[in-house]
Amino acid sequence: MKNATYLIASCAYSTVARALFLVFFLALTGCALTRPTARPAVYDFGPGRLSSAPAPLAGQVAASALAPLVLDEVQASSALDGSAVLYRLAYTNAQQLRPYAQARWSMPPAQLVRQRLREQLGQDRALLEPGAVVSAARLSTPGALAGVTPITLRVELEEFSQLFETPGSSVGLLRLRATLTQASPSGAGLLAQRIIVVQRPAPSADAVGGVQALRLATDAAAQELAQWLQQLGR
Repeated sequence: MKNATYLIASCAYSTVARALFLVFFLALTGCALTRPTARPAVYDFGPGRLSSAPAPLAGQVAASALAPLVLDEVQASSALDGSAVLYRLAYTNAQQLRPYAQARWSMPPAQLVRQRLREQLGQDRALLEPGAVVSAARLSTPGALAGVTPITLRVELEEFSQLFETPGSSVGLLRLRATLTQASPSGAGLLAQRIIVVQRPAPSADAVGGVQALRLATDAAAQELAQWLQQLGR
């Protein structure tokens, strides 16, 4: 009789213990499921130009007009295909690209850079998409001639990262290769090529500072590219 009573009590205790453990486990699981997860901050280069560019005076139109330019899609290495904000630790291992866990670009860096190039280069000339047909009716550049094969600008983005020289000091580093070509019956002819490298100091040693520095570096590279094209007379 005592053994039967002991067996029943043991089973009841075991059942209660299992039930309490199950309740405790479900409570922990529920807390984990309902705990909000931090979403990465998303960055871009800002809204861009906030007002229209002033119209040139009648006597300045012909002098400032530049030939139309085909701006090809910006190419980038596979490391820059994603949306991660990348950094390097030059004082530890400059060859390793590291992504910020809580920071993302709104689109791949190559697309952000192309947007900035369009904004800068489009101030002085008509910009065409790859494969566009050039005709007098479609050209917005005053004095442009129909039938002239437009030149094509191809840009390769080789580096786009925040480079930490020390734990508290970093720069936004951008390096791109610009190639200018023009189509001919025998194929695309090379007109000129240039590598542009720009560094801008980051105001803070974090993703926010890196984003700001890379934006400034991109703006500076776009201006340098525009000046290069003007020096070439293109």
